[in-house]
Amino acid sequence: MNNMPELKIGVVAVSRDCFPESLSVTRREAVMKAYKEKYGDEEVYECPICIVESELHMVQALEDVKNAGCNALVVYLGNFGPEIAETLLAKHFDGPKMFIAAAEETGHNLIQGRGDAYCGMLNASYNLKLRNIKAYIPEYPVGTAEECADMIQEFKPIARAVVGLNSLKIISFGPRPLNFLACNAPIQQLYNLGVEIEENSELDLFEAYNKHAGDERIPGIVKEMEEELGTGNKKPEILEKLAQYEVTLKDWVEEHKGYRKYVAIAGKCWPAFQTQFGFVPCYINSRLTAEGIPVSCEVDIYGALSEFIGTVVSEDVVTLLDINNTVPADMYKEDIEGEFNYTQKDTFMGFHCGNTASSKLSFCEMKYQMIMARALPEEVTQGTLEGDIIPGDITFFRLQSTADCKLRAYIAQGEVLPVATKSFGSIGVFAIPEMGRFYRHVLIEGNYPHHGAVAFGNHGRALFEVFKYIGVPVEEIGYHQPAGVRYPTENPWN
Repeated sequence: MNNMPELKIGVVAVSRDCFPESLSVTRREAVMKAYKEKYGDEEVYECPICIVESELHMVQALEDVKNAGCNALVVYLGNFGPEIAETLLAKHFDGPKMFIAAAEETGHNLIQGRGDAYCGMLNASYNLKLRNIKAYIPEYPVGTAEECADMIQEFKPIARAVVGLNSLKIISFGPRPLNFLACNAPIQQLYNLGVEIEENSELDLFEAYNKHAGDERIPGIVKEMEEELGTGNKKPEILEKLAQYEVTLKDWVEEHKGYRKYVAIAGKCWPAFQTQFGFVPCYINSRLTAEGIPVSCEVDIYGALSEFIGTVVSEDVVTLLDINNTVPADMYKEDIEGEFNYTQKDTFMGFHCGNTASSKLSFCEMKYQMIMARALPEEVTQGTLEGDIIPGDITFFRLQSTADCKLRAYIAQGEVLPVATKSFGSIGVFAIPEMGRFYRHVLIEGNYPHHGAVAFGNHGRALFEVFKYIGVPVEEIGYHQPAGVRYPTENPWN
């Protein structure tokens, strides 16, 4: 996938000068050895220049990791650690930071071999707060060499997301469609997150599209599409127009991303799009998203932002779906009850017109947008990629700014069931434990729009830490409470 941050983590060991420096040296070496054996070492750099004991050492270590091309930092307390120098290192490093500490190694050497990093981590966290420095601290940040290696690995998706957001531009086209106030996007929080936004008219996009007529790349892209669709190529007459739109978007990205490294797109798809362009853009949205450039529907700017975060966290294709409709009672009884441990209210159907990448569909066909075709000629609504979403674990989530510019988010882990949807669009039967209560007391109570991002796999742990790191208040991160744990707004007599 393109459009993805490349990560290089610098590991710097620190030592308090009244403790044996050798503890930090040997323990850092042990951590690096454990990491290399378990995960390889291409993304992790061991700072060899010094053990940081003073402010001058801090400057030397900072220059070393910068020169090595590191864009993320692990500060490793091999012993108690120098609370000033280690937090100054975090302050002056421009990128995501993590603090971890060494556990004691053996009960046979607790005199000269005792490091007290368990204690030092408390002072490190206190000093980070005093200096208003953001840093990721794992759930239990003190460990053996092998445990610390695992912590570094768990830090990687969090670091990738932070690095990506700091160099992201969201490109949008047109205002939201009528009656889509739910996709309202106050931009203040985008700037607070380090994200740039470029808002364009769909007329500008239409002009650019027309200028790409006859582009020499179009036949090659049409051939790619034919190979991807295979027997699902039910609308071959529309592929040339879709290919022209694809090269238009890709050229726009290259010409407009400016100094930013990564791009996501919030696209327009109705009501005038179909009649003027002569197609719907769903299939192209799916193709760009598959390449790592998320494209949201209906100018959903925070949907595009959420998709980008999911892409860099999971290192996989994501999709954006409506939290759309209930599973009918007869369908639940015939296909789910007794086969899967979910109530009917745990299930729902996630749907969009045809924007999900072919790799995430059990089967796919090029079709037309049935909802739009109820009011328009069918031929101008062609371009949807339709099929049932592949079964397996998923994470449904969204980062959102409220109307008064406050960040909030939700995360729910569940699965797509291997159940035929018997419907149209890019669609799946989803199951999330206690979804009914989550729907009422997080989604509705939190005033979230109907769009949610879907990452394939269980990524709730990393997403939760990303949202904390970028400044979402913990109390504003909603998740599906297990049975017996009441939401604050839930009636206790239910």
